[in-house]
Amino acid sequence: MKTLYVSDLDGTLLRSNEKTSAYTNRVINDLVKKVMLFSYATARSSYTSCNTVQGMTAAFPIIVYNGAFIKDQKSGELIVRNFFDEGAAQKIITEMLRRDFCPIVYAFVGGKERFSYIPKIINNAERAFIQTRKDERERVCKSGEELMEGDIFYISCIGMPEVLEPFFEKYRAVHRCYYQRDIYSGEQWLEIMPEKASKAYAVKQLAALLDCSRIIAFGDGLNDMEMFDIADECYAVENAVDDLKRKATAVILSNNDDGVAKWLLEHYI
Repeated sequence: MKTLYVSDLDGTLLRSNEKTSAYTNRVINDLVKKVMLFSYATARSSYTSCNTVQGMTAAFPIIVYNGAFIKDQKSGELIVRNFFDEGAAQKIITEMLRRDFCPIVYAFVGGKERFSYIPKIINNAERAFIQTRKDERERVCKSGEELMEGDIFYISCIGMPEVLEPFFEKYRAVHRCYYQRDIYSGEQWLEIMPEKASKAYAVKQLAALLDCSRIIAFGDGLNDMEMFDIADECYAVENAVDDLKRKATAVILSNNDDGVAKWLLEHYI
């Protein structure tokens, strides 16, 4: 019976400095070499997530953008795509622009992964976030039409709760939405994705592709709840939110104490 081990990144596998420790890197590298089937599932992009786990050199598929797609981190190939249906994302963006709010839009444009925005109308919180993401994915747009180009898979909004909450209430029934404060900046975020784009759905897709009949999951936040629901065993790190701890099979050491790696080293056979 094959088992897929899958961990959240921020607050779980990563320490508070947004990096994996040398110890965690060494343990996971060694266990993957012993044929452990491992992945991480994160709201981050493949670009930023790979920067946080630079010492983790073992090759394994990764789940990014909260399940928008599964990617082979070695070849860069998209293994699974869970994108918006044609026109669905454009309707969301159009309404936001009409209400004088500009989201950050993630899409494949011309076959390349990009994040797009209109500099003149983004807010200060979004501008501060973009300044931390200066990389080859950045795409500056001059119009709403340009912002909506490509195969869209993720819409990111940062701002005041009174601005974002009405969007959350409207779209939560038809799309996958996460509405929470960022654990690093404290800013309010709204993430809108296709209904099938979730960590839980992507983990099940990956388990099926790898012919795994068991799933063991690790996490710390509310966006890990559904992943815990579909896992055979689920472990919350000590720093996790209380609701996740109550759902967990057990609580393990914190992210800053390498809880996931220490559990894997002790229990993987």
